Amino acid sequence: MHIAEISLRDALLDDDLRDDSLPIKFYTTAEVAEMLKMNVQVIARKLQRGELHGYKIGKDWRVAEKDLWAWLDKHSNRKRLSPAEKVINNFLKNGRFKTLPAQRKKRKYILEYILRRFETGRVYTEKEINEKILELNDDFCTVRREFIMEKMMTRSQGKYQRNKSYIFTS
Repeated sequence: MHIAEISLRDALLDDDLRDDSLPIKFYTTAEVAEMLKMNVQVIARKLQRGELHGYKIGKDWRVAEKDLWAWLDKHSNRKRLSPAEKVINNFLKNGRFKTLPAQRKKRKYILEYILRRFETGRVYTEKEINEKILELNDDFCTVRREFIMEKMMTRSQGKYQRNKSYIFTS
């Protein structure tokens, strides 16, 4: 076994061994397959589908080391997302929720995400509520109504307040 292989394998297992200040290193499909103990054709398919980022040079692909790390991190079981994080990641595009999910449980995760932007104990006008919601979703009326229905906020005489006793599910 080569020293470079040992240090790469150790680096694959330990985030602290990675050094982003080093020059960019590229691997061929065969090298990636050998390092990961996978079939070359499987790696080639992942590159062709865009699952693994790479550069096609002639008939072969090259994978930057940083792209290999990113792909490995994405498929790591170390960073399991909670159900709420998965829903938020699926619906949050460019920092905004284009739509709200129809499924109640998923919708509640997103409402809680938006609700966290409001301070507990502070009284908001309807205009302030709408502006804060509008930063994340265009349908501020529905979100505002859902806040009240889910007892996340209280409304009295056109003033809104985050419910202090609301318990977050996520």
